[in-house]
Amino acid sequence: MRLALIAHDEKKPDIIEFARNRRAELERFDLMATGTTGKRLQESTGLDIERKQSGPFGGDMQIGAEIADETCDGVIFLRDPLTAQPHEPDITALLRICDVHAIPLATNLASADAVLDELVRTLDAGASGPRDSQD
Repeated sequence: MRLALIAHDEKKPDIIEFARNRRAELERFDLMATGTTGKRLQESTGLDIERKQSGPFGGDMQIGAEIADETCDGVIFLRDPLTAQPHEPDITALLRICDVHAIPLATNLASADAVLDELVRTLDAGASGPRDSQD
């Protein structure tokens, strides 16, 4: 199963702490992340992460393409709701494509724990992704 990790600048410390706390579970996934988030996660946790472009340079859209191609099974996107983002249209498109393809999406730490718990449960049940558990 593939899981995308994304965090706005103000949320990068939160996603690093999340990854440190949930490292054992995250190691079970093929991980991808937007550029800076992926770099910081790799440096802080040692996790193997496929890095896409930085969000403002197309990384959100690259992850959206993975979702459309059905090669991404979940997204943890710690958003900063208090800061305007210059690439807001890309963010909105990513959120929309998650909804269109019924991809579990977490946008804060509480939902990140819930999404990761469910994806781990799906792995343990032997399914290849959330779509299998809907059949």
